[in-house]
Amino acid sequence: MRGNGHEASLIFVSDSKSILLVEDEADLAELISFNLLREGYACIKVGDGVSAMREIQRQPPDLIILDRMLPGRSGDEVIAELRRTPKTASIPTIMLTAKADETDELVGFALGADDYISKPFSMKRLMARIGAVLRRVQAAAQSGDVLSMGPILLDEGRMEVTVEGSPVGLTVTEFRMLRTLMAARGRVLDRERLIDSVLGPTVAVTDRTIDVHIASLRKKLGVASSWVQTVRGAGYTFRSPA
Repeated sequence: MRGNGHEASLIFVSDSKSILLVEDEADLAELISFNLLREGYACIKVGDGVSAMREIQRQPPDLIILDRMLPGRSGDEVIAELRRTPKTASIPTIMLTAKADETDELVGFALGADDYISKPFSMKRLMARIGAVLRRVQAAAQSGDVLSMGPILLDEGRMEVTVEGSPVGLTVTEFRMLRTLMAARGRVLDRERLIDSVLGPTVAVTDRTIDVHIASLRKKLGVASSWVQTVRGAGYTFRSPA
């Protein structure tokens, strides 16, 4: 059964994190929103990509739960636009999909998803993943460290990255990955260490997932991309390309 994608439904809890739920299956959307409310979140529900973009532009949420298969405008198109726009580039996003193939998961991460959950899934698992993503955002913001190496400046308190003074829009995962690499001060970090530091030890992802995030990070860093270096057979490091 499909919901009406043209109306936003608001569930609000005072002083709570705001979550935009973009899901066109009405029964599933109701179930997710019920569990979000029970966990203390504020939830806005929409059922299509066009309505999602309208809500995001009106009031950017703290996190987005985004179905890939949507009427009118797909979840892939929505997240691609979010990541192209500086104002919305860093909004953490969890993508939902009925496709469980690893290739589809990698595509989701390449588009800029911070997490990716295949249907069917348990509400307990979804709530845990939401909490994990929000904790990563909070931890980065509370640190307040400022790291500067070469042309790159990373300000954790502001969740901002600049390259030669120009702002760069990174996802939460990309931001934490860059921070981890810069803080290592030239040491080589293997993929397992990066996964644990960036996503946490309880998140099960493949080595290829880290490679996808690294590729996306390099692309966004532009002229500074060569500072993120691959050490064949060992992992990744952040050091001067000279």
